[in-house]
Amino acid sequence: MRARSKEAGGTALIVGVTGGIASGKSTVSKMLEALGAPIIDYDVIAREIVEPGEPAWKDIVAFFGKQVLKEDGRIDRKKLSDIVFRDPERRKQLESLTHPRIIEEADRQAVEVAGKDPNAIIQAVIPLLYEVNLQHLVHKVLLVYIPREMQIERLMKRDAITREAAESILKAQLPIDEKLGYADYVIHNEGALEETRRQVQQVWEEMQKCLKCAKVPRMPKVEEKKKTEYK
Repeated sequence: MRARSKEAGGTALIVGVTGGIASGKSTVSKMLEALGAPIIDYDVIAREIVEPGEPAWKDIVAFFGKQVLKEDGRIDRKKLSDIVFRDPERRKQLESLTHPRIIEEADRQAVEVAGKDPNAIIQAVIPLLYEVNLQHLVHKVLLVYIPREMQIERLMKRDAITREAAESILKAQLPIDEKLGYADYVIHNEGALEETRRQVQQVWEEMQKCLKCAKVPRMPKVEEKKKTEYK
């Protein structure tokens, strides 16, 4: 998803915005958008490609059956999620039906943005970036971090679920502390909103410096990466 505009001769910078569940990715993403970074939201695309009649919708219904549909013909995301959560093979099948189409649409959007602004800093908001191994689609990764215990507390409050349920959800994701080692930028979002905003401003300035480089390199290997962490 490295968007280029040949006509303008520029190269957009694609920044993968990720984090753990309930870490505040949306808050940080909106702050970056206000500073000038357009958003490509993988969750939004994932919902759009499974609208009734879309190719992915047809493939999902063909594989899982009409049991995964609501009365209005839309995919029952909770029911489908429950099915694949219990069955890794079915989860892989679902991913094979949806991920290529999500990536294709994200790439189309990135090219469109870069065509209008060859030097854009584009946010690719990918909640499960590491879990589904999509690091190669972005130039840099920004991790929105909060401690695991805070994740559990926020998730329990947000979704009105038990601690056991929250912990079960977290187990399906790579531990957020492990993600720290892979990110280029880290924003600590456990404090006040203004503190988060201050860190976002710092990250934005660093991204602009990166954009001014003659060439924006492909993401280096993990052991070569240098992380910029803000507190």
